[in-house]
Amino acid sequence: MKTLVVDTNLKWLFILLLLFAGCREAASKPPLTTGSLQPVANSDLHIVTGQLVYVPAYSEIFYGREGISIGLAATLAIHNTDFDTPIIIRSVRYYDTDGNLVRDYIEQPVEVKPLATTGFLVEDSDITAGWGANFIVDWVAEEPVYEPVIEAVMVSARGTQGISLTSLGRVISETVTIP
Repeated sequence: MKTLVVDTNLKWLFILLLLFAGCREAASKPPLTTGSLQPVANSDLHIVTGQLVYVPAYSEIFYGREGISIGLAATLAIHNTDFDTPIIIRSVRYYDTDGNLVRDYIEQPVEVKPLATTGFLVEDSDITAGWGANFIVDWVAEEPVYEPVIEAVMVSARGTQGISLTSLGRVISETVTIP
């Protein structure tokens, strides 16, 4: 009789663990890591300058002889360095090692205020893009601005060891319109 009570308790414990695990999965969508961004109507833009920026972002790295890998959390940071003028982020796309689109982070253009920063997160458990992942950021401005700083910061901590890397964006295309 005692065994039956223990088995019933274990059954309920197992059911509760499954329910909590299911809730955790639903909440694991990649969040925007900054405050509020204002959507911008794309059709109303009078673009003067802009760039397409490539940013390497390692979602995992290899170590040791057996090719063991460690998942890294990656944060894409976009810093508007201009004192007076906002920039507009038209797209933030995340690609895998083979160049396939994994995720498009924004649905419509958003404004980053002067001297503000916005960021996008890839969790350390998300290794779908592989070791050669990258972001492509498309930003524009309606007035001449100082070029934003766009970089990825990757981190991992296991036990008493930690790893951190930074990767600067590289301009792969530029738009300049002389008014």
